[in-house]
Amino acid sequence: MAMKVIITGTTGMVGEGVLLECLQNDKVEAVLSISRRTADIQHPKLKELLVKDFMDLSEFEAEISGYDACFYCAGVSSVGMKEDKYRYITYDTTLAFAKSLLKINPEISFIYVSGASTDSTEQGRMMWARVKGKTENDLAKLPFKKEYNFRPGGMTTVAGQKHANPFSFVAKIIKFFAPSVVLSLNEVGRAMIHAVERDDVKNILEIKDIRALA
Repeated sequence: MAMKVIITGTTGMVGEGVLLECLQNDKVEAVLSISRRTADIQHPKLKELLVKDFMDLSEFEAEISGYDACFYCAGVSSVGMKEDKYRYITYDTTLAFAKSLLKINPEISFIYVSGASTDSTEQGRMMWARVKGKTENDLAKLPFKKEYNFRPGGMTTVAGQKHANPFSFVAKIIKFFAPSVVLSLNEVGRAMIHAVERDDVKNILEIKDIRALA
């Protein structure tokens, strides 16, 4: 059956790439982009909901109701950021958003875009990896229908993207020499759709798992 999905982060490279895959994929019936600013994409399947504060969705309950899955692609780089601010954006905001969705859509599936080398122990030396590890762990405790944590590494853009990372060309170079460690955003989007459909998918998906699922 065709699914209705919510996507966050569509003004960033990952979210936009996943959005474009969903818009052209027949398994997706409708998409709601929740973002702080417009993705500037027009499509019959797509609706946009502009939200200033992801910590409070109480006034948008009607708009976010009736969806099968959320692909949470929003996020920031930890470069130059102190741990408390990074934690607020990466952990606090994500958990608050997830709980709001779950309250309105108790049968929703949730996919969180984490990152390669995320630290599930929450004890490692890399700040960003600890924070993402705690985010993964606590999302997995919520009573979603399904909850998955995607850990992609390098990713290449898809046709039609406007919001590409300035360093995305590096992923293309790496893919030439080591294709097994780089995913296309088409693969990431397809894998998310397939994860919602299937019941045999593990909670944490590394690069090779995402590629196989795609």
